[in-house]
Amino acid sequence: MVALSHGGPEVIAREDFDPGTPADGEVLIAQDAVGLNFIDTYYRTGLYPAPLPTPLGSEGAGRIVAVGSGVSDFAVGDVVGCASGLGSYATHRIVPADRVVRIPDGVSTQDAAAMMLKGMTACYLAEDIVPLKAGQVALVHAAAGGVGSVLVPWLRDKGVIVIAHCGSAEKAASVLADHSLHGPLDDLAVQVRDLTDGVGVDVVYDGVGKDSWAASLASLKRRGMMVSYGNASGAVPPVSLLDLSRGGSLFVTRPTLFDYIATAKDLANTADRLFDRMRRGVVKAVIGQRFALSDAADAHRALEARQTTGTTILIP
Repeated sequence: MVALSHGGPEVIAREDFDPGTPADGEVLIAQDAVGLNFIDTYYRTGLYPAPLPTPLGSEGAGRIVAVGSGVSDFAVGDVVGCASGLGSYATHRIVPADRVVRIPDGVSTQDAAAMMLKGMTACYLAEDIVPLKAGQVALVHAAAGGVGSVLVPWLRDKGVIVIAHCGSAEKAASVLADHSLHGPLDDLAVQVRDLTDGVGVDVVYDGVGKDSWAASLASLKRRGMMVSYGNASGAVPPVSLLDLSRGGSLFVTRPTLFDYIATAKDLANTADRLFDRMRRGVVKAVIGQRFALSDAADAHRALEARQTTGTTILIP
C-alpha cells in the first residue's frame, strides 16, 4: 500500500509487487500483522517528506522466509519484527538484518506489531530522556492512545505519579492513572496546578502538538521538561525562548524514536526492555481495532478522527 500523492486517506492505493530476494545483509519477512501509527499520516500528507509514491508504514511482525548472504544472526523461520524505515503496509517486506528484532516466546506477532513502535517510543520517553524517579510527577496527553496507553503504565511501574489527559470522559475512564482528566485544554494547566499544590509537573509528554502546546508549558514546574514527540493536531508554532524563561527556565526537546535506536545495539536494548515489560504484564498490547490491510484508508480515517482507542493493526 502506497500514497500516490500527498493528501487525505483517499490517496492510499494498493499495488501488486514482487518482493524479490534479499540482498547481502537483508532478510525477507512474511508479515502476520502491521502496526498503524500517527506517523503514517505524516508521510501520507507530506508533513514528513518522502519520494512519491510513498510506501507507508514502519512496523510489522512475522516470520523470516529468506535471508541474504552475510546474515548470521537470523535464520529462516525466526519470528521477528521491524519498526524502521518505510514500507510495512505489505504482505512481505525486505529489510536490513540489523533493523530486525527477535520476538521472544510469550509475545505474539500481532501484539508485537501493535506495540513495537509505540512501545519503543514509550521506552525512550520513560527511560532515556529524563530519568524520572518514584514520586515525581508527569502529565501525559492522549493517554488512551497508542503511545499514551503504554507510557502511563510504564511510568507508574517506576513509581511516577501520572496525570493523564484524554479528549473524552469515556477515554479518560479507561486510563488507570493517578489522576485522569478530560475535555478542553483551556483550563488544563489550572487543574494540574490544583493537583500539584501549585507546583506543576516535572515532565509533560505531549504527542498532540499545536493544540496542547500552551497548556503543556503552563503545566510545568520551574525547570520542568517539555517533551513534544508528536503532531496529532498539527505542528507546534514557532517557539520563543523568552517564553521558556518566563515559564520558569523550562527545557524543551523534540525527540524522535529513530535517534534513540540508531545503532543495532540501541535497537536491541530498547526492544529487550519493551518485551521484558510485555512478558511481565507491566504493559499490554490493547488492540482496539483490526482492519484488513486493503482497508488501510479507513484505518487512517478512524485514527485521524480520534475514533480509535489503544492500538490498531492491519492484517495482510
